[in-house]
Amino acid sequence: MLFDERFLFTPGPTPVPERVKVAMNQPMIGHRGEEFPRLLEEVSRRLMPVFGSKSPVMLISGSGTAALETAVVNVVEEGDHVAVIVTGAFGERFAAICEAFGANVHRLEIEWGKTCSAEELTLFLKKTDKVFKAVFATYCETSTGVFNPIKELGEAVKQHTDALFIVDGVSCIGAVRPDMAEQNIDILVAGSQKALMLPPGLAFIATNDRAKAAIQKCRTKRFYLDLNRYHASFEKEAQTPFTPAVSLIYGALEVCNMLEEEGLDQVAERHLLLKEMVRKSVPALQLPLLTSDENASSTVTAIVTDTGPAKQLKKILAEQFGIVVAGGQKKLKGEIFRIGHMGYCTPYDVLKVLTGMEMALQQIGEGKKLGVATAKAQEVWLRQLAK
Repeated sequence: MLFDERFLFTPGPTPVPERVKVAMNQPMIGHRGEEFPRLLEEVSRRLMPVFGSKSPVMLISGSGTAALETAVVNVVEEGDHVAVIVTGAFGERFAAICEAFGANVHRLEIEWGKTCSAEELTLFLKKTDKVFKAVFATYCETSTGVFNPIKELGEAVKQHTDALFIVDGVSCIGAVRPDMAEQNIDILVAGSQKALMLPPGLAFIATNDRAKAAIQKCRTKRFYLDLNRYHASFEKEAQTPFTPAVSLIYGALEVCNMLEEEGLDQVAERHLLLKEMVRKSVPALQLPLLTSDENASSTVTAIVTDTGPAKQLKKILAEQFGIVVAGGQKKLKGEIFRIGHMGYCTPYDVLKVLTGMEMALQQIGEGKKLGVATAKAQEVWLRQLAK
């Protein structure tokens, strides 16, 4: 059967809205001319409420991992003690980056599929008995589909250490309502290709005054990712120190328009609705969810398919129905698949992927009655509409 498009339900990259594509297709401008500073300043300032930041958000041409490395290299010096909360593959990545720059990394290992509680972090900090330069956490652990309780973790960090609290928000910023001051976050980073509805290629870094002071004092050698350069260029002339991804920044401006038009609170509520639609419907297919409802992310859902013909689901969805979902990572490879429902995603899109799952399960002899999952999702949506 002919499919002239693929339906993307991975937790990154995510679909890019047509109006964002149009914005990115504007004629190129010289980034050292008069137009670009106006563009950059507007985008950096309009992203402030999206990040819950009191300072303009810095934009760096690079991936989400570039954002993570930027957060590390600008505050961590060789020999510093840092704590990294590892709840999945991206917590591991934060730890690996810290190790690459010579930090003494203390991992708080949490079972994959679970979140880290403030009590666990407090006990870990007291037991480790080190003077920590920074504590690193992952807001949404993409590999498992959990939200860590960032506010509670931030409170624990501030109560028991003088460390900076640095948070990876790559797979949820644009879908949640962070408040850096309330959550005690000193540095919050994100990437463009997730809930912010852009192609890969932009890294975002929000910092508070305490973090800026630490960045200025940090002696770690860096060049392209030196935030001192970005802050100085922005404050002096609303510029970047190196060549910016101009087209992506035009797209980011249109993303700001879309988020403001919908309303940031409504954006967060929509993602909660998508999460509930998926989580209420998947059990009807007799497929277990990796995480509890309490711990679950509103941007990605992990579904266990470690036994039987259900392992074929990902392949059949892509080949028969043009629906692309993500598999598991590292220790969860072959054990789960993940549905991304973030950014440019509506309840109709959730019904699409659920319909594909019902039909795919029928093909491999594992299906129940057609419509059982979509009916559950429709019920959730109708309850939301009735409020």
